[in-house]
Amino acid sequence: MLNVFCICLCSFLRWVLINSLGSCFFKWVFVFLCINRPVEINSSSKASSFAFVCALFCDGFSSIFLRAAVSGGYMFIGGTSHIDLKNRVRMDPSKPSLPVAFAIEDLDLLAARSFMESFHYPYIKASVPLSADVVLPQRRRLLVCHDMAGGYGDDKWVQGGSNSNAYTLWQWHHMDVFVYFSHKLVTIPPPCWINAAHTHGVKVLGTFILEWDEGRDICQSLLQSTISAQMYAERLVEIAASLGFEGWLINMEVKLDLAQIPILVEFLGHLTKTMHEANTGSLIIWYDSVTECGKLQWQNQLNANNKIFFDLCDGIFVNYTWKEDFPKISAIFAGDRRFDVYMGIDVFGRNTYGGGQWSTNIALDLLKKVNVSAAIFAPGWVYETNQGPDFQTAANCWWGLVEESWGTLLRYPKLLPFFSNFDQGRGHHFSMDGIIVAEKPWNNISCQTVQPALIPSVEPVGRPINVQLNLKNESYSGGSSLTFTGKLGCNFIFSTRIFLVDLPIGDVPLLVSYSVRRCNQSSIIGLSLSLSTQDGKEENSSVLIIEGGSSSIPVDFHCQFSQILNPTCVPKSSEWDVLEAIVTRPGDAITEICAVCCTKAQPMPGAVTATFPSFYAALGHVGIVDFDSPRSGPSLSVTCQHVFWANSIEGTRMVALEVCWERKDHDGVDIPALWYNIFASIMNKGGEDKGDGSGVRFLGVTRLNRFFVDNLMVSAGASGVRFIVQACGLDGACQKLDHCPTLDLPVKEP
Repeated sequence: MLNVFCICLCSFLRWVLINSLGSCFFKWVFVFLCINRPVEINSSSKASSFAFVCALFCDGFSSIFLRAAVSGGYMFIGGTSHIDLKNRVRMDPSKPSLPVAFAIEDLDLLAARSFMESFHYPYIKASVPLSADVVLPQRRRLLVCHDMAGGYGDDKWVQGGSNSNAYTLWQWHHMDVFVYFSHKLVTIPPPCWINAAHTHGVKVLGTFILEWDEGRDICQSLLQSTISAQMYAERLVEIAASLGFEGWLINMEVKLDLAQIPILVEFLGHLTKTMHEANTGSLIIWYDSVTECGKLQWQNQLNANNKIFFDLCDGIFVNYTWKEDFPKISAIFAGDRRFDVYMGIDVFGRNTYGGGQWSTNIALDLLKKVNVSAAIFAPGWVYETNQGPDFQTAANCWWGLVEESWGTLLRYPKLLPFFSNFDQGRGHHFSMDGIIVAEKPWNNISCQTVQPALIPSVEPVGRPINVQLNLKNESYSGGSSLTFTGKLGCNFIFSTRIFLVDLPIGDVPLLVSYSVRRCNQSSIIGLSLSLSTQDGKEENSSVLIIEGGSSSIPVDFHCQFSQILNPTCVPKSSEWDVLEAIVTRPGDAITEICAVCCTKAQPMPGAVTATFPSFYAALGHVGIVDFDSPRSGPSLSVTCQHVFWANSIEGTRMVALEVCWERKDHDGVDIPALWYNIFASIMNKGGEDKGDGSGVRFLGVTRLNRFFVDNLMVSAGASGVRFIVQACGLDGACQKLDHCPTLDLPVKEP
């Protein structure tokens, strides 16, 4: 506790010294007093004090000394300190440090492009591209504007954080467009949001916002001339194109001079045109704010005062204080572009139609009737206001109201391979192939795989089986599993939707795999694949994959399935059963994946009839791949750079470095990876693991081709560190650790 207090005190004193005293003499007097003060922070008061002072006056790698001073004992997936020291220590963005997502808050920085020279810039690039077949459909759409607690919270840590309760979204199948919002000048979406949205076929926009007096001042430069307007527009295009997201929400909440309007028109038109040239699937959305006369008057509808901006871009986000007849008026003004009108709904309920909050569906019902699009603003209300009983349950209930009103919009993915481990990008532990490799709370939205589209149920009354995503119990991969609990008699089966997809089946057979863990052998769970013929000439059918095949379910239910397959069980490496089956249905497409539960009667000693214990089973993953797709991982070449060693406590050393790798063709075939797991092993003088019980240590996961190792403690007497990069394929299968590429880093003596 004293350490944390000292950090906060030093951060305050640093601000006072630099911004108030301004005198080198007084600063160095303070340094002398700190180093010689008698308080013991760690094992050495002078060393610890010196580290704190370095943090007060220095940037970049000096922060490693600060973290060393607080003992480096708060480690989690990604290698960061549990205490959020980075918010209190100034960094030179050009120097290596734990990568963070960031906004651009200065127009001069945008013009100079200096942010592209930041060490962090390569880390904030999206690693999951949006599929080329994703286009906005000609129907009413749903745009979701994030606006969560000012932005750049837990999600700013590119390699993950330590908050298992971090905010996230998993209801991607309800939305078409996701906007990352903050009140910074140029809000760049953190890569985790881009990766998760793209995984589900959702477009992502950043935000360019000008507001208050500061915004008016910025407009003097932005709208100085058509040349300046075009230049800044091109800078925004460059950012979106290079970082891998689809465009911008433009929010000009400032009063403008009438003479500036033609230049604003040039800015918006040039931005839209240039963005479309860089990415044919891009979007520029205008926020209803300033009018064509330069007045800051929110119209709350599309009308003659703001249509000039609507005509120049891909849509308008209408302010959220509209009245009942405004959507119809807006639709008339939009003509054949009615679906490009996104009527705003503030979930916090600030003068929004219907009141927002748990009545958000009232506005959605009206917009559905008028047949225009909706823009939900700040769905994080559920999280920020601590709606009960817990975030997971409350969010499912709130989005259940959205689905009941608006319907489910997306079926995704549309291409094989398919893989989901139900990971929301947060958890209390992290598993691989059924083995827990880290037992610490963590968050990293980039870890999201395809999220289940469960049937919403506020109260599971009358349902024999309760289905829920479980973050605390066992997981096969990542930090989550889907659990099924309840009571089920022998003459019944329970079936429920888990995925809505659109996966075409070619001429090659499919390999379907899934993992199951249960508390007793009587609880059986399988998968049902709903199929449709692509030519529409035959009726829809379904294939059931379940242990024991047709003998596992009552005869009366056989007619519900066109085919029943008995999967084979892969040899066990954990307490999870991994089951596989081959499906051959050329010309069909998988449209829905359901879980099917049934119970096998178990004779009890001394009992006259068989009994049925409570049903419990956990589904760990679902994977579907072409049978002849490559199963081996990619070949990697691993290097490192930016290596920095520092002394820690009791003879130990601390190292920070960047591990990089390049993917090489495997027998002429480029095999992509879904993500990479990073491990480290401390080596003794003979080059082997020290054998001190620590073994191979899991550092984190990334979708990039680089990983920043921060604060890795190396015990006294060690000769080096071996880093292991484990590639996991698009089907979720990971390379065996002993077959993975490695990098040996010798310890640098002080």
